[in-house]
Amino acid sequence: MVDNIEVVRMTQEHLDGVMTIENLSFKIPWSRNAFIDEMTTNDMAVYVVAVSGKKIIGYGGLWRILDEGHITNIAVHPEFRRCGAGCRIMDELLKLCRENGILSLTLEVRRGNLPAQKLYEKYGFRSEGIRKGYYSDTGEDAIIMWKHLDR
Repeated sequence: MVDNIEVVRMTQEHLDGVMTIENLSFKIPWSRNAFIDEMTTNDMAVYVVAVSGKKIIGYGGLWRILDEGHITNIAVHPEFRRCGAGCRIMDELLKLCRENGILSLTLEVRRGNLPAQKLYEKYGFRSEGIRKGYYSDTGEDAIIMWKHLDR
């Protein structure tokens, strides 16, 4: 467990660290410009980073769509996985949902990503369906998960 994790709003100054994590975590990573567009032109989007000391150790994103939220991505640097960073990011995203009147939250997760599924289940997400062949890099299915938030 990393004790000194702070979760703050993502800015362009965080992108070097975010891109390192993105490239280590995904076969088809988002581009730097995709993150810039999310932060500067998508009014529905909010992104956060987990920082330990001066190091970016994780990030997460959320789209706010009326009273629903969609988690776009969560990733933690491989050296900091299973240290509490994913939980801190989820806690902050859920706090942002409640502050913005979001009543339900959804996400997609790879069928084979059991650690992520366990994290989401810990937070009350439940499997509600499958998107067949959703991930273009492998053709892997996505599990659609939903959580209904307490008021």
